[in-house]
Amino acid sequence: MGDLHHTYGAFSDDGAEYVITRADTPMPWINVLTNGDYGLTLSQAGSGYSWRTHASLNRITRWDQDLIRDEWGKYLYLRDTESGAFWSPTWQPCGITLEDYRVRHGMGYSVIEGHHDAIRSTVTYFVPQDAPCEIWLLRLENTGDRPRTLQVTSYFEWLLGAAPDWHREFHRTFIATEYDAGLGVLLATKVLWDLPVESKTHWNRSWPYVAFHSASQMPAGFDSDKRDFVGRHGDLRQPQALREGRSQRRAGRWGDPIGSLTVEVTLALGEAHEIAFTLGAADDRAQASAIVERFRALDAVRTALDETRSFWREIAGRLVVETPDPALNRLANGWLQYQAIAGRLFGRTAYYQTGGAYGFRDQLQDSLVWLLLGKPEKTLDQIRLHAAHQYQDGVVLHWWHPLAESGLRSEYSDDLLWLPFVLIHYLRETGDFRALEQVVPFYDGGEATLREHCLRSFGLALSRRSARGLPLILKADWNDGLNAVGAEGRGESVWMAHFLHGLLVWWIELGLADDVTMRRFQQAADDLRAAVNMYAWDGDWYWRATTDAGDLMGSRRSPEGRIFLNAQTWAALGGTAPDDRARQALASARAHLYSDYGPLLLAPAYTTPNAEIGYLSRYAPGTRENGGVYCHAACWAVLAERQVNGAQAAYEVWRSFCPPARAAVDPDRYSGEPYVMPGNVAGPLAPSPGQAGWTWYTGSAAWFLRALVEGVLGVEASLAGLRVHADLPEGWDQFRIRRWFRGVRYTITVRRGGADEPPGCKVNEAAWEGDLLPIAEPGSEQVVVFTI
Repeated sequence: MGDLHHTYGAFSDDGAEYVITRADTPMPWINVLTNGDYGLTLSQAGSGYSWRTHASLNRITRWDQDLIRDEWGKYLYLRDTESGAFWSPTWQPCGITLEDYRVRHGMGYSVIEGHHDAIRSTVTYFVPQDAPCEIWLLRLENTGDRPRTLQVTSYFEWLLGAAPDWHREFHRTFIATEYDAGLGVLLATKVLWDLPVESKTHWNRSWPYVAFHSASQMPAGFDSDKRDFVGRHGDLRQPQALREGRSQRRAGRWGDPIGSLTVEVTLALGEAHEIAFTLGAADDRAQASAIVERFRALDAVRTALDETRSFWREIAGRLVVETPDPALNRLANGWLQYQAIAGRLFGRTAYYQTGGAYGFRDQLQDSLVWLLLGKPEKTLDQIRLHAAHQYQDGVVLHWWHPLAESGLRSEYSDDLLWLPFVLIHYLRETGDFRALEQVVPFYDGGEATLREHCLRSFGLALSRRSARGLPLILKADWNDGLNAVGAEGRGESVWMAHFLHGLLVWWIELGLADDVTMRRFQQAADDLRAAVNMYAWDGDWYWRATTDAGDLMGSRRSPEGRIFLNAQTWAALGGTAPDDRARQALASARAHLYSDYGPLLLAPAYTTPNAEIGYLSRYAPGTRENGGVYCHAACWAVLAERQVNGAQAAYEVWRSFCPPARAAVDPDRYSGEPYVMPGNVAGPLAPSPGQAGWTWYTGSAAWFLRALVEGVLGVEASLAGLRVHADLPEGWDQFRIRRWFRGVRYTITVRRGGADEPPGCKVNEAAWEGDLLPIAEPGSEQVVVFTI
């Protein structure tokens, strides 16, 4: 077992897996496995669900969001034909504690191992890179003193469409199951798809896929009706099919549709045997048949598994970080990248939130992770995708559904500005100004260059200002929960002023504006800066917003919600605050918001719902945005601390909400997975301060990685090249980072020199002046050493 060990598990020695040694984790500890189209979630108990393209509109299997019982999923049963005893190779559904139970969550795969009744079982779950399916590779080994014959039976419930299908008695009547005896495959189709698109009639569209379930050896039986399998008043712990040891072999249109196959295995003493189960959703029957035939061969299964592992291994290896902090190293060398890509960009779903849609601001920010990995073309792909969901007037869709291409026209003040924000980062990373001239359509017709898309965002944002010159918050800014603050069009947002000011200045600095636009943007930036400092400075910090009624939020005069984090951090990041006010604002944040488990989003929490503020005030005090640590915003505190107070301050904040570090102290209180970021951590008014929630599906993963690279390590991209602000946290002798930049691999070491060593920098053994590294030829390597 590797480091950061506690009662529920630890990272493997190489950090590539998280090994869970007990099934009774405080909350479900899951993995998200996806190739960008097909995917599944899998908990340490063996539960979870599957989807294709959209986890809510195109769910393959049924699942109920009950994180306490965690008893819905896709399961296997093992039954001894001689004794009739049966169990599962996972904790669910039978609830039998297997000896040596281990769950190994890796990047792109999970393995669940155990031993029961002299049978050792190993199930490896993964999604092939090039097929819309998942595979469960089961290995059975007879460790006893006699031959064994086992029945291996699968079980799950078909959904096939929009989830949840809460009106099951309605939806089940549209699903048809069929068993193809020649292929040994169970097929399922549905003649209803409740897709949110404009249509002449309702409920008059067929689900256009063919779902399938097969095994690598021909089944001895099958079931496709829940009643046949479970039995009247039955349950999954003791289903009728397992008690009786036989299948009913019925399929058709009239049952409660499930998928269940039974195969028989005979094991001699010491013998091992492998079976691969496949579950998927194909474009048509021909594709389904081809996939079934392909993965009937175990060699093809193993090859697909190797390809999946190699894909994620290559991604994890594109950013390498070595520091004296094991918790930092474990997250930075693959897990944060994996969470941001698999959980947020590819899957867009998890356990705490089942999604599938694109958020305009959400996946744009997530795509910044590709820049840190030296794959900027993927960030540009995301920029183009989101630009295509902007209206000609500059408004964007707050979110939209792939498959349906329908969404919500944004009434949020900030959404449209994340397009130039991410494009600015792309340009700093690449210097690819030709991207500005790429033509992208508008959502409501017509087309324009990316430059013009951004200018329309700026133009509309600048038109939405109050008489005092502060941006209107509308029906919320970045903080969605402030959805009533400016619903009538008068409330102001100080955070938006900081954010918009920074964007205008950065746009000008990159030389992206003509003379007329540059003067207009510079004047607008000056006006915003003046308005913020004239009206929003509250003596020791910046207030957050005004309501439609003119009441201040985040002011020392506020009885609750007296200080907000984003109004302080972005005063520094956006460049609106003079140096003395930036220092004072962060000092106030440290005094009132920073906790042992991260910076709170606001304090004190609201204890009574306030209809003038919105649903933020309706969360339980200390929960999520209402006085908890909202990790996305906490990452910005790391960056602000680095800018104002240096590496040590940034590192202290970063580590305060670092999952493996927090879980190592008290895994039961922390509750969340130690290997991925939570969306939030409970605040001081919650019954369990420091408890993590909303893991996996959170924008904090990509931001936590960026906060580490730029905020803690001080390595950031600029148009002129990579810049290294060489500094070390207390107690560190050195760190090393390997990072791609414009096709060049930079290996950068920052170290403390001895008493007789002068400070300085060397690039490929040659002395180099300054903190801006040379831009080298693509394909080359640059070895950089800073001595401080």
